[in-house]
Amino acid sequence: MALKLLVLYGSYRSDRAGIRLARFLVEAFTAQGAEAELVDAKALGLPMLDRMYKEHPAGEAPEVLETLARKIRGADGFVLVAGEYNWGVQPGLKNLTDHFLEEWFWRPAAIASYSAGRLGGARANLAWHGTLSEMGMVVISSTLTVGAITASLDEEGRPTGEGGAALARAFPRFADDLAWWAEAARRQREHRAPPY
Repeated sequence: MALKLLVLYGSYRSDRAGIRLARFLVEAFTAQGAEAELVDAKALGLPMLDRMYKEHPAGEAPEVLETLARKIRGADGFVLVAGEYNWGVQPGLKNLTDHFLEEWFWRPAAIASYSAGRLGGARANLAWHGTLSEMGMVVISSTLTVGAITASLDEEGRPTGEGGAALARAFPRFADDLAWWAEAARRQREHRAPPY
């Protein structure tokens, strides 16, 4: 059975360079046989967090949250496309994740970060590790960092130049790591219910 992966993207900027990396990841995971779906916070029109999904009375959450909660619960794993803003995490992506909690539990997460500079969002990448662990996910050890994002991927998400070639070389290990953990977690959930 194909793995169900959600690729989470949270930039609200008008000139969103990170969407290139999100597109690349959806295409690359799909080419490997996964069911990869882009979850674009801006396209969904997610509001700034007021109430978490679970804080709404049953059946009364906004439809966008109900739909997204179902997708999260049905996923085998997650890939965060993490932009770096002033050495920190992207507010739109953080807002997306904070709307939920238990829905994330007992599945792996992978981080693919990017920036306009040469460090490829490494500081945001690191910051996400603790956050995702606190939210009940296992963060895989493989990671992707894409610097000079607009020189590394074209608008459709196809690798270009040296940065794109480096991304294409790094992706298979990243994908294999996520698949191993996603398959292990799925088998364990089928074998034994999570303890809480």
